[in-house]
Amino acid sequence: MKGILFVLAIFSCFPLVFAQEYPDLGVKVETVAENLEIPWSIAWAPDWTIFFTERIGNVKVIQDGIVLEKPILSLDVGGEEGGLLGIAIDPDYSENHFIYLYYTYNDFLSTQNKVVRYVESNLKLTEDKILIDNIPGGPYHDGGRIQFGPDGKLYITTGDAGNSALAQDKNSIGGKILRINSDGTIPEDNPFVDSPIYSYGHRNPQGLDWDDSGNLLATEHGPSGFHGVAHDEINLIKPGENYGWPDIIGSESKEGLVTPIMNTGEDTWAPSGAEFYYGDKIPQWTGKYFVATLRGNHLHLIDFDLKNNKIVSDQKLFTGDFGRLRDVATGPDGYLYFLTSNQDGRGSPEVNDDRILRIVPLNEINNFYECVNAGNPVMESYPRQCNSNGKTFVEDNENSEQKIPEWVRNIFIWYGQDKISEDEVLNAIKFLVEQNIINLE
Repeated sequence: MKGILFVLAIFSCFPLVFAQEYPDLGVKVETVAENLEIPWSIAWAPDWTIFFTERIGNVKVIQDGIVLEKPILSLDVGGEEGGLLGIAIDPDYSENHFIYLYYTYNDFLSTQNKVVRYVESNLKLTEDKILIDNIPGGPYHDGGRIQFGPDGKLYITTGDAGNSALAQDKNSIGGKILRINSDGTIPEDNPFVDSPIYSYGHRNPQGLDWDDSGNLLATEHGPSGFHGVAHDEINLIKPGENYGWPDIIGSESKEGLVTPIMNTGEDTWAPSGAEFYYGDKIPQWTGKYFVATLRGNHLHLIDFDLKNNKIVSDQKLFTGDFGRLRDVATGPDGYLYFLTSNQDGRGSPEVNDDRILRIVPLNEINNFYECVNAGNPVMESYPRQCNSNGKTFVEDNENSEQKIPEWVRNIFIWYGQDKISEDEVLNAIKFLVEQNIINLE
């Protein structure tokens, strides 16, 4: 029993870097980064450097799998659910190194949002130009997603800042989806002359993405007050259209207003970031639409038939396993990434929250220890090498905790959940000792 307690103590000190498996989906979920402070949005540079925002005001970087300790930018942000929100990388980043940020700030007695262009140099950001300012802000409903579309224009979601009348007011940029050029000017083909407004009648849209045919879908938080509750929306966005808030919700219809292609009915998801998946690593998900949900505590997968304006199927993934989810995006490596938001004041943080997580195929081998555990041959050199499907993985002696096979890690998890016997734990300990992975003396 002392040996079991000793090894359990060892495991409690290790970061939970091993993957959580989902055999029914054919995938596993790995931790990319942890102990973050309310990550909100993620983007990649062409060299695969990861930039992400933390709502408290930090822009942080992951290089070669390591989160750099210091932020490359820290902003003084405002708003309760606002703050530093969206991030976007310029399509011509290799030439200009432009990075775009959406954030909330306090202006005397009011709260506003703005979109600012920065220049990155040696992992430092310098403000270059304010593209759009005085976006209505408040403690709630700040929108905040920014993303370049396939047309090269920058799209921006804004909330109604708690004033539903703004969504129908075309003289206000609150409660809208905006479209601007990368220098802040208004595209000549925008639906309203000399206006950045692309669509209106939105409450609090927080997710944007396009399918491979150019269709734009946006997620939107439904009401939570006298206008009703729940009925979160996914809208098929067309230029110049009115999406109804606050005059219609859910499946309601009214002349001149667009009913969402999907709504959650009485179920509240609080949908945030969204992504059409076209990576090359998880072929069963190609073309599917993914939505990160906050209150829903799951990643929602939807198969749309947009030609016929209908839903083929949908399902909830990872329900309750990772808590509140804020963003989902495809990395240049072809994997699907998502961000947790359990420290935002509405979640129940676990150890190592918040995190950036990555979905990979279940049987994919990414390191020496996974290669060995899969039964592949090992070359007894120093360091040792393992070969799998033409790839060679080298043992990393600096990270001893990674030597512990996943099946052993699972045994300790299951033992803590009273799912297996003490004898099975003792056998796992014996294996670790025989492999010189741990020493109980």
